[in-house]
Amino acid sequence: MYLKGSELQFEGKVRKYTGKVRDTYILNEQVIVIVSTDRISAFDVILPNPIPFKGQVLNQTAAYFHQNMEAICPSYLLSVPDPNISIGLYCERIPIEMVVRGYLCGHAWRVYKSGKRELCGVKLPDGMKENDPFPEPILTPATKSTIGHDEDISELEIIKMGILSSSELEEIKHYALNLYHKGADMAKSKGLILADTKYEFGYYENKIYLIDEIHTPDSSRYFYLDGFDERQKRSEPQKQLSKEFVREWLMSNGFQGQEGKEPPVMADDFVQEVSERYIQLYETLTGKTFYKQDYSNIHSRLQENALKGLKEIGFF
Repeated sequence: MYLKGSELQFEGKVRKYTGKVRDTYILNEQVIVIVSTDRISAFDVILPNPIPFKGQVLNQTAAYFHQNMEAICPSYLLSVPDPNISIGLYCERIPIEMVVRGYLCGHAWRVYKSGKRELCGVKLPDGMKENDPFPEPILTPATKSTIGHDEDISELEIIKMGILSSSELEEIKHYALNLYHKGADMAKSKGLILADTKYEFGYYENKIYLIDEIHTPDSSRYFYLDGFDERQKRSEPQKQLSKEFVREWLMSNGFQGQEGKEPPVMADDFVQEVSERYIQLYETLTGKTFYKQDYSNIHSRLQENALKGLKEIGFF
């Protein structure tokens, strides 16, 4: 069983946005109700197989970190009335993802391996190997695209294009780096390394808020701390807890998001493995036991709990 989508009903002015993973309901331009589904995407494509309990993992992981980051940055999150639902302030999204990288991996490594020594205007040191730590975490922003691929952008370009003023950019840079340091410390205490991650921000009544998911397996890459240095010395691949292994499976099956090409269908045993890895990351990061929710009557449950959550915050 899985949750592939939702159709919640609310009174008043309602707009629904269906993203790759989440269904977002905007109520009276004031509050949003976000349903985390079991859809999974990679290379900006929704894959054919939903992953059981993935939405619950993402929602509960993001809520855990939002609640632990409120001392660093204001959070849009108001309530989590259901394992798959978050209710928050409707913020005007800043169309920039603040990607923080503590280690040379993923996209940064692919750029580096090509011979380039600059990413988003940031100079990269010579002589690094894949997965080496940077001397200090770096910020490599990306444009937030609703269709297609996000694109790298430098801080100078952000200001020149009028996306943000220099003072606004400095504020979200400050938030992003401090959020990363806090997240890295929390991960380390659980035997993990937060290698890279992304943050998104928005405005509500002229104040910047942290929005969207944070420190989840979809938005972040984690390495195992135990044995990390030894694997680096031997130039071995690092053990990961993230969505990267799904991307690797897709690439091994000849798919990297090529236009016009359909992604391969996962076998049932691999779907189960993906689900188990998501649950493992939740339990490792939070130290909490993951309780699988009952999928029977899930749509009635979502509707009932969404309305209950809205009443609790005084929206109705």
